[in-house]
Amino acid sequence: MSLALMSPAPSSAAQPASPSLPYRRRAGLGFAVCLAAFALAGCQSRGGPGDITGSISRSQPAQPRTPAEWQAERDSWSSRYDANPKDRNAAFYYARALRAMEQHAQALAVLQNAVLAHQDDRELLGAYGRSLADNGRLREADEVLSRAHSPERPDWRILSAQGTVADQLGEHDRAQQIYQAALKLAPNEPTVMSNLGLSLALSRHLPEAERVLREAASAPGADARVRQNLVLVLGLQGRFGEAESIARQDQGPAEAAATIAYLKRSVSQRNSWDLLKGKGGAQPDAKPPLARGTDSRTVQNQG
Repeated sequence: MSLALMSPAPSSAAQPASPSLPYRRRAGLGFAVCLAAFALAGCQSRGGPGDITGSISRSQPAQPRTPAEWQAERDSWSSRYDANPKDRNAAFYYARALRAMEQHAQALAVLQNAVLAHQDDRELLGAYGRSLADNGRLREADEVLSRAHSPERPDWRILSAQGTVADQLGEHDRAQQIYQAALKLAPNEPTVMSNLGLSLALSRHLPEAERVLREAASAPGADARVRQNLVLVLGLQGRFGEAESIARQDQGPAEAAATIAYLKRSVSQRNSWDLLKGKGGAQPDAKPPLARGTDSRTVQNQG
């Protein structure tokens, strides 16, 4: 929530030269902001916890993993899209690459045109809803995502994305109900559990949040972002030794120490809960890169 609520990040900058992929987000409580802003799965939040970025199709091509691969993916689909903007797949995968590279405004424009041309395509609607959330248009995202699946054909990835949007709107009780519905469809899905844990943290139910995040971290398929969310919640409880031990599973000793040092400073501030919600606060002097994660959808997302 990415909250790394594995969910959408609010950036709309188009900087193709240096893509910042979900698994390369900064550490320190910088990762808390990423989580708190969801991503949406993911965490992501893109193919991350919350599944906030990609297709909900089970037959889609494998997602790229590295910045260079995403750049190539964007360039490839861009050419096809320019040749025919009504090409459904070109629009979908071009927008997916744009979102992974945090070119959110451009991705939204591509998807907006695509859903006009393919109004009954629920997969496109899901991507469009996530892109609206990326761009901070949360009420619209909430409405679009509600149309991206149906009661008779629910999709846990869309539900997780809806939950991250509800959390960003401050509707934590509703978000938690949505995550529970998603978990009925995908029991023990770590990206959804991670989003639920961060939602509980936002509601200041820290012991319950820790319990859920520990379960998420031990579930098959859990990646570094899920563990980082657990680090955050442990830090909010002042249990920095445990937090650093878990951080070292994915970071080197120096990186983990820098993460915990910043977490200590941030938690001691009066605005630490605003930091959890992604509302600002001082940035760390050093921001070691997060350990690479894996695609959650395959956390979304974690959303």
